[in-house]
Amino acid sequence: MSARAGKKFENLVPTPMDMSLGTIVGMLREQFKRDPHRQPAKPIQVVPLTLSETPAPHGIQVTWFGHSAFLLELEGRRLLFDPMFSDSPSPVPSLFGSKRYSGILPLAPEAFPRLDAIILSHDHFDHLDKASIRKLMGKTERFVVPLGVRDRLIRWGVEPGRVTEHGWWDELELAGLRLACAPARHFSGRGLFDRNGSLWCSWILIGAENRVFFSGDSGYAPHFKEIGERFGPFDLTMMECGQYDARWANIHMMPEETVQAHLDVRGGLLIPVHWAAFTLGYHAWDDPVERAVLAARAQGVRIATPRIGETVDARADDYPQSAWWREARN
Repeated sequence: MSARAGKKFENLVPTPMDMSLGTIVGMLREQFKRDPHRQPAKPIQVVPLTLSETPAPHGIQVTWFGHSAFLLELEGRRLLFDPMFSDSPSPVPSLFGSKRYSGILPLAPEAFPRLDAIILSHDHFDHLDKASIRKLMGKTERFVVPLGVRDRLIRWGVEPGRVTEHGWWDELELAGLRLACAPARHFSGRGLFDRNGSLWCSWILIGAENRVFFSGDSGYAPHFKEIGERFGPFDLTMMECGQYDARWANIHMMPEETVQAHLDVRGGLLIPVHWAAFTLGYHAWDDPVERAVLAARAQGVRIATPRIGETVDARADDYPQSAWWREARN
């Protein structure tokens, strides 16, 4: 279980952030600075997605929707993670958070077939979106969330019996799969007064023959090695890579740390996520993937770089490796 002080959750290791007055002023100055490299010069092209009524009965197929939203087909089960499908991840899009780079999605929420579950990593707006949940709630009978997030879904109209919430190292059975809620190094909250009132997490998914790890949002920390020792190796990892900054390096990994975390959990194929949909950091929009690819090659890590909407067979020798993002550069 995660540490909890009073009604607030805590990280396993101290996680300070530089939020001094000078830092805040500097961030506001950067927020309104016009930098053409912080978003693509033209809309990102997506691969339209068509799904059959039933998923493939074997192996691992994963389709990324940009940022941290992805559909996982694992041994005949369909699981949707962090489905933020709205145009902007901010409650005040005119001030914070850009519009979606692609403009459109590979598949509209209303067009999804039946899902075995929707799984959430934490409650931030770029991972938990009210409009998306309401469009998708009729597609599944099961929502799996970290502690403290269940009540929010119920307020949005999800029936209480369809939502289970879990703490770190909790394990559960889901449609013949074994899931474990695991630590991450981050924080939670959607307003001024609910910071760390709910838990943030990573997820482990184990089938009869395949294992998948999703990092959620996380700074680099020892929990990755512990996860690898307890549950690895993994055939596929979906690892946070993007929206980083030296001022909040404790809660978001630098791309080189993304690759190291993949090695720590004993991952096979790496797909970097948490980029290519919105501008939430101050780096160039495609810097995360460029740096991650360089680091992966230097470390001998297999890294896939699918287009948004492109399905990856994680067990195949042939996986996407093109630098497609360069087509949309300034």
